Amino acid sequence: MSSAKLGASSRAVPGRVAALAGLLMQMSIFRFMQGQDLRQTMVTIGLSIVIADLLMWAIGAQVHQLEPPEWLNGPIRGIPIIKAYSAYRLALIPIGVAIGVALWLFLNRTRVGMMIRAGVDDRGMLAASGVNVNLVFAVTFAIGAGLAGLGGVIGAVELSMVPGEDTRLLLASLIVVIVGGMGSVVGAGVGAVILGLAETYGLAYAPTYSVVFTFVILVLVLAFRPRGILGRPA
Repeated sequence: MSSAKLGASSRAVPGRVAALAGLLMQMSIFRFMQGQDLRQTMVTIGLSIVIADLLMWAIGAQVHQLEPPEWLNGPIRGIPIIKAYSAYRLALIPIGVAIGVALWLFLNRTRVGMMIRAGVDDRGMLAASGVNVNLVFAVTFAIGAGLAGLGGVIGAVELSMVPGEDTRLLLASLIVVIVGGMGSVVGAGVGAVILGLAETYGLAYAPTYSVVFTFVILVLVLAFRPRGILGRPA
Protein backbone atom coordinates (compact mmCIF):
# COMPACT_ATOMS: atom_id res chain seq x y z
CA MET A 1 0.00 0.00 0.00
CA SER A 2 1.35 3.43 -0.87
CA SER A 3 0.54 6.79 0.65
CA ALA A 4 0.44 10.18 -0.99
CA LYS A 5 0.37 13.79 0.05
CA LEU A 6 -1.61 16.15 -2.13
CA GLY A 7 -1.78 19.90 -2.04
CA ALA A 8 -5.04 21.84 -2.12
CA SER A 9 -4.83 22.35 -5.90
CA SER A 10 -4.11 18.64 -6.49
CA ARG A 11 -7.03 17.63 -4.28
CA ALA A 12 -9.37 19.81 -6.35
CA VAL A 13 -8.40 18.11 -9.64
CA PRO A 14 -10.53 14.94 -9.14
CA GLY A 15 -13.60 17.09 -8.47
CA ARG A 16 -13.05 19.05 -11.67
CA VAL A 17 -12.43 15.91 -13.71
CA ALA A 18 -15.57 14.29 -12.27
CA ALA A 19 -17.60 17.41 -13.06
CA LEU A 20 -16.36 17.37 -16.66
CA ALA A 21 -17.08 13.63 -16.97
CA GLY A 22 -20.58 14.16 -15.56
CA LEU A 23 -21.21 17.00 -18.00
CA LEU A 24 -20.14 14.86 -20.95
CA MET A 25 -22.30 11.93 -19.84
CA GLN A 26 -25.32 14.16 -19.39
CA MET A 27 -24.92 15.71 -22.83
CA SER A 28 -24.24 12.42 -24.62
CA ILE A 29 -26.38 9.87 -22.75
CA PHE A 30 -28.69 11.04 -19.98
CA ARG A 31 -30.32 13.87 -21.91
CA PHE A 32 -32.17 11.17 -23.86
CA MET A 33 -33.57 9.62 -20.68
CA GLN A 34 -35.32 12.55 -19.07
CA GLY A 35 -38.02 11.46 -16.63
CA GLN A 36 -36.88 7.82 -16.65
CA ASP A 37 -35.46 7.64 -13.14
CA LEU A 38 -35.06 3.86 -12.94
CA ARG A 39 -33.41 3.66 -16.35
CA GLN A 40 -31.02 6.50 -15.47
CA THR A 41 -30.11 4.75 -12.21
CA MET A 42 -29.37 1.44 -13.92
CA VAL A 43 -27.33 3.09 -16.66
CA THR A 44 -25.39 5.10 -14.06
CA ILE A 45 -24.51 1.96 -12.10
CA GLY A 46 -23.51 0.14 -15.27
CA LEU A 47 -21.31 3.01 -16.45
CA SER A 48 -19.65 3.31 -13.04
CA ILE A 49 -18.69 -0.38 -13.09
CA VAL A 50 -17.34 -0.19 -16.64
CA ILE A 51 -15.37 3.01 -15.99
CA ALA A 52 -13.95 1.62 -12.72
CA ASP A 53 -12.76 -1.54 -14.50
CA LEU A 54 -11.22 0.49 -17.33
CA LEU A 55 -9.37 2.68 -14.85
CA MET A 56 -8.17 -0.40 -12.96
CA TRP A 57 -6.89 -1.84 -16.24
CA ALA A 58 -5.19 1.43 -17.18
CA ILE A 59 -3.55 2.42 -13.87
CA GLY A 60 -3.52 -0.85 -11.95
CA ALA A 61 -5.21 -2.09 -8.78
CA GLN A 62 -2.67 -0.93 -6.24
CA VAL A 63 -4.08 0.30 -2.93
CA HIS A 64 -3.40 3.99 -2.22
CA GLN A 65 -3.80 5.92 1.01
CA LEU A 66 -4.04 9.71 1.06
CA GLU A 67 -2.77 11.65 4.04
CA PRO A 68 -4.72 14.53 5.58
CA PRO A 69 -3.34 18.07 5.65
CA GLU A 70 -0.69 18.63 8.29
CA TRP A 71 -2.97 20.82 10.40
CA LEU A 72 -5.56 18.02 10.56
CA ASN A 73 -3.12 15.17 11.08
CA GLY A 74 -3.25 13.31 14.38
CA PRO A 75 -5.82 12.99 17.18
CA ILE A 76 -7.56 15.65 19.25
CA ARG A 77 -7.24 14.73 22.92
CA GLY A 78 -9.19 15.68 26.01
CA ILE A 79 -12.63 15.26 24.46
CA PRO A 80 -15.25 14.31 27.11
CA ILE A 81 -16.29 10.64 27.01
CA ILE A 82 -14.28 9.96 23.82
CA LYS A 83 -10.95 11.26 25.23
CA ALA A 84 -9.29 11.27 21.81
CA TYR A 85 -10.53 11.32 18.23
CA SER A 86 -9.12 11.89 14.75
CA ALA A 87 -8.88 15.59 13.95
CA TYR A 88 -9.60 14.89 10.30
CA ARG A 89 -12.77 12.92 11.05
CA LEU A 90 -14.06 15.66 13.33
CA ALA A 91 -13.35 18.21 10.58
CA LEU A 92 -15.55 16.23 8.19
CA ILE A 93 -18.65 17.11 10.24
CA PRO A 94 -18.56 20.90 9.63
CA ILE A 95 -17.37 20.34 6.06
CA GLY A 96 -20.34 18.07 5.33
CA VAL A 97 -22.79 20.45 7.01
CA ALA A 98 -21.36 23.43 5.09
CA ILE A 99 -21.66 21.62 1.75
CA GLY A 100 -25.21 20.50 2.56
CA VAL A 101 -26.32 24.01 3.58
CA ALA A 102 -24.66 25.56 0.51
CA LEU A 103 -26.40 23.06 -1.76
CA TRP A 104 -29.77 23.68 -0.09
CA LEU A 105 -29.34 27.45 -0.46
CA PHE A 106 -28.32 27.01 -4.09
CA LEU A 107 -31.43 24.98 -4.90
CA ASN A 108 -33.88 27.10 -2.93
CA ARG A 109 -32.50 30.65 -3.01
CA THR A 110 -30.93 31.10 -6.45
CA ARG A 111 -32.42 31.54 -9.89
CA VAL A 112 -30.58 28.53 -11.28
CA GLY A 113 -31.74 26.40 -8.37
CA MET A 114 -35.34 27.43 -8.95
CA MET A 115 -35.02 26.51 -12.63
CA ILE A 116 -33.63 23.10 -11.64
CA ARG A 117 -36.56 22.44 -9.32
CA ALA A 118 -39.03 23.68 -11.92
CA GLY A 119 -37.46 21.40 -14.54
CA VAL A 120 -37.81 18.39 -12.25
CA ASP A 121 -41.48 19.20 -11.57
CA ASP A 122 -42.52 20.14 -15.12
CA ARG A 123 -39.86 19.99 -17.81
CA GLY A 124 -42.26 20.94 -20.60
CA MET A 125 -43.52 24.07 -18.86
CA LEU A 126 -39.96 25.23 -18.12
CA ALA A 127 -38.99 24.73 -21.76
CA ALA A 128 -42.11 26.63 -22.89
CA SER A 129 -41.00 29.61 -20.78
CA GLY A 130 -37.86 29.95 -22.91
CA VAL A 131 -35.34 28.23 -20.63
CA ASN A 132 -32.72 25.94 -22.16
CA VAL A 133 -33.67 22.84 -20.16
CA ASN A 134 -30.83 20.71 -21.52
CA LEU A 135 -28.30 23.30 -20.33
CA VAL A 136 -29.93 23.47 -16.89
CA PHE A 137 -29.75 19.71 -16.43
CA ALA A 138 -26.21 19.59 -17.79
CA VAL A 139 -25.14 22.10 -15.14
CA THR A 140 -27.01 20.09 -12.51
CA PHE A 141 -25.28 16.88 -13.49
CA ALA A 142 -21.87 18.58 -13.57
CA ILE A 143 -22.39 19.95 -10.05
CA GLY A 144 -23.48 16.55 -8.74
CA ALA A 145 -20.56 14.75 -10.37
CA GLY A 146 -18.12 17.38 -9.10
CA LEU A 147 -19.40 16.97 -5.55
CA ALA A 148 -19.06 13.19 -5.91
CA GLY A 149 -15.45 13.64 -6.99
CA LEU A 150 -14.80 15.96 -4.05
CA GLY A 151 -16.40 13.42 -1.72
CA GLY A 152 -14.13 10.75 -3.12
CA VAL A 153 -11.02 12.77 -2.34
CA ILE A 154 -12.23 13.63 1.16
CA GLY A 155 -13.23 10.05 1.91
CA ALA A 156 -10.07 8.51 0.47
CA VAL A 157 -8.09 9.84 3.44
CA GLU A 158 -10.04 7.66 5.87
CA LEU A 159 -11.19 4.81 3.65
CA SER A 160 -8.19 4.50 1.30
CA MET A 161 -8.53 3.81 -2.41
CA VAL A 162 -8.98 0.09 -2.97
CA PRO A 163 -10.52 -1.90 -5.83
CA GLY A 164 -14.21 -2.50 -5.22
CA GLU A 165 -14.66 0.40 -2.80
CA ASP A 166 -16.50 2.36 -5.49
CA THR A 167 -19.21 -0.32 -5.77
CA ARG A 168 -19.77 -0.39 -2.02
CA LEU A 169 -20.03 3.39 -1.80
CA LEU A 170 -22.32 3.56 -4.83
CA LEU A 171 -24.69 1.06 -3.22
CA ALA A 172 -24.58 2.99 0.06
CA SER A 173 -25.34 6.25 -1.77
CA LEU A 174 -28.29 4.66 -3.54
CA ILE A 175 -29.69 3.42 -0.23
CA VAL A 176 -29.21 6.88 1.34
CA VAL A 177 -31.21 8.51 -1.47
CA ILE A 178 -33.99 5.89 -1.23
CA VAL A 179 -34.23 6.19 2.55
CA GLY A 180 -34.01 9.99 2.62
CA GLY A 181 -36.31 10.61 -0.33
CA MET A 182 -35.70 11.52 -3.96
CA GLY A 183 -35.24 15.23 -4.63
CA SER A 184 -34.64 16.28 -1.02
CA VAL A 185 -31.25 17.57 0.11
CA VAL A 186 -32.37 17.47 3.75
CA GLY A 187 -33.71 13.96 3.20
CA ALA A 188 -30.34 12.84 1.84
CA GLY A 189 -28.69 14.25 4.97
CA VAL A 190 -31.16 12.46 7.22
CA GLY A 191 -30.71 9.21 5.31
CA ALA A 192 -26.91 9.50 5.51
CA VAL A 193 -27.02 10.05 9.29
CA ILE A 194 -29.38 7.09 9.83
CA LEU A 195 -27.37 4.73 7.64
CA GLY A 196 -24.06 5.96 9.07
CA LEU A 197 -25.19 5.35 12.64
CA ALA A 198 -26.63 1.95 11.74
CA GLU A 199 -23.38 0.88 10.08
CA THR A 200 -21.21 2.22 12.91
CA TYR A 201 -23.21 0.59 15.70
CA GLY A 202 -23.50 -2.58 13.65
CA LEU A 203 -19.72 -2.81 13.23
CA ALA A 204 -19.25 -2.15 16.96
CA TYR A 205 -21.81 -4.58 18.38
CA ALA A 206 -22.52 -7.12 15.62
CA PRO A 207 -19.77 -6.92 12.98
CA THR A 208 -20.80 -10.15 11.30
CA TYR A 209 -24.33 -8.86 10.64
CA SER A 210 -23.67 -5.12 10.39
CA VAL A 211 -24.77 -4.97 6.75
CA VAL A 212 -28.13 -6.48 7.76
CA PHE A 213 -29.06 -3.36 9.75
CA THR A 214 -28.69 -1.23 6.64
CA PHE A 215 -31.09 -3.34 4.61
CA VAL A 216 -33.54 -3.68 7.51
CA ILE A 217 -33.80 0.13 7.57
CA LEU A 218 -34.25 0.15 3.78
CA VAL A 219 -37.05 -2.43 3.95
CA LEU A 220 -38.85 -0.60 6.78
CA VAL A 221 -38.70 2.74 4.97
CA LEU A 222 -39.97 1.25 1.71
CA ALA A 223 -42.76 -0.52 3.60
CA PHE A 224 -44.06 2.52 5.47
CA ARG A 225 -42.66 5.47 3.47
CA PRO A 226 -42.31 4.31 -0.15
CA ARG A 227 -41.12 7.76 -1.29
CA GLY A 228 -38.53 8.00 1.48
CA ILE A 229 -38.56 9.79 4.82
CA LEU A 230 -38.73 13.28 3.30
CA GLY A 231 -39.68 12.35 -0.25
CA ARG A 232 -42.60 14.07 -1.87
CA PRO A 233 -45.09 13.00 -4.54
CA ALA A 234 -43.96 13.48 -8.11
